[in-house]
Amino acid sequence: VQLVESGGGLVQAGGSLRLSCTASGLTFDDYAIGWVRQAPGKEREGIASYSNHGGNIYYAESVEARFTISSDDGKYTVYLQMNNLKPEDTADYFCESGPRVTAYNGRIYISNPDQFTYWGQGTQVTVSS
Repeated sequence: VQLVESGGGLVQAGGSLRLSCTASGLTFDDYAIGWVRQAPGKEREGIASYSNHGGNIYYAESVEARFTISSDDGKYTVYLQMNNLKPEDTADYFCESGPRVTAYNGRIYISNPDQFTYWGQGTQVTVSS
């Protein structure tokens, strides 16, 4: 399994960025894809997960209504559209994958991002004030 992120960078507060994650070696039928971020000195935070071809999408409260996760299944690519960025969004962002979720454990990757089993190399997002 390989996950390759792109799209990070420097943006002013209030601006937008779109991260992309292209996956290989897995199928979206069987796996969930999500985004995890880690700011310096802070714990990993699961912020968005996508599973079952969009049937199960979850967000952390910190990004709800500002970030949108979507997928082009045919390209095995998952996107994270980040709007109204804030300085506290500054972090390294990782695309990660694990077994698809069900209705009973849908938020598992938000509450415990260490449940993901594969991850990419990360991309840095810096939001200036």
